[in-house]
Amino acid sequence: MNEAISKKIQHAAEVAATHAVDVDAKARFPSESIEALRAEGLLGLLSAEEMGGLGLGFGDAARVVEQIARECASTAMVLTMHYAGTAVIEKLGPTAVRKEIAAGRHLTTLAFSESGSRSHFWAPVSSAKKVANGIQLDAQKSFATSASQADSYVWSSRPLGTEGMSTLWLVRRDTPGIQPGRYQGLGLRGNDSAPVRAEAAVIPADGMLGADGSGFDTMMGIVLPLFNLCNAACSIGLTEGALNRAIAHASSTRYQHLDSSLADLPTIRAYLARARIQADSARTLWQDAIAALESGRADTMLRVLQVKAAANETAISVTQECMRVSGGAAYRPDVGLERYFRDARAGFVMAPTSDQLYDFIGKAICGLPLF
Repeated sequence: MNEAISKKIQHAAEVAATHAVDVDAKARFPSESIEALRAEGLLGLLSAEEMGGLGLGFGDAARVVEQIARECASTAMVLTMHYAGTAVIEKLGPTAVRKEIAAGRHLTTLAFSESGSRSHFWAPVSSAKKVANGIQLDAQKSFATSASQADSYVWSSRPLGTEGMSTLWLVRRDTPGIQPGRYQGLGLRGNDSAPVRAEAAVIPADGMLGADGSGFDTMMGIVLPLFNLCNAACSIGLTEGALNRAIAHASSTRYQHLDSSLADLPTIRAYLARARIQADSARTLWQDAIAALESGRADTMLRVLQVKAAANETAISVTQECMRVSGGAAYRPDVGLERYFRDARAGFVMAPTSDQLYDFIGKAICGLPLF
């Protein structure tokens, strides 16, 4: 990634840092951060150069997410889902929308998870059927990031009339019958992740992304690798942000009567050392997963499965240790740790969940089919 793009990322991260506390406190969408990403051309990072985008790859997208997550995990998750949706649209969507995304005028997201199939996002139970004026969608999506803010959803349903597990659609948020809900969550309070209901929502017949019944292949071949890399990047970035704050607190907070800092205590240093090892281990696996994907290594899918589970679990463990070493001060918003502690717990339950990933990894290393 060249110096010019690095400066763009740095500026967007600075904007995210400026507004992160307010975004969390008010549980509001990080509009200033998304505007900064738009202005810097980073919403079009995956868009082809001929569309007006930067034409970069999945690893670059993950690196941007990691930098943003150090300051505001809500913004990073919005960006993660935008990149995941963009990758599908870039390959299978209409030119007009691709150009809108490249120009930063269009924010997209995924609408896969459903109440009926829970974390098995690859198996929608919602329906799509042909009607006189297009395709009618009926669904109860359990969560979609940027639910009320995205311009479009990459939407899954059962196939129209062919074999296969799912079909994907490009659905405009303002389609009549599409009803986003409200988000009230423990962490990532600004990412607008909420249920979305479709009641007799009719979209154009040409809104299909790929062939009828081919959604599963797109999910596994495009969405899963990118989503897992970027979701892991979010966990790794916020892990770094939390650890840096805990180290700064331990180094600067003093026992006045002893004329010593918290960091002078061997127990505190040991906790921080273990946290540093965990954070660096997760980062190394993440970097290797990116390298595997970019080089087409034979173990790419195994790394893709491993990296999200490892990064999510690491974020939970490290933020727990950061809270421990910072004591009662960690619960004060001005120290900044409790926001990271809450945000770290969101990745664990996002499909594919860690428990589901452990099952996939176990099957992979035992030579069993994943599905």
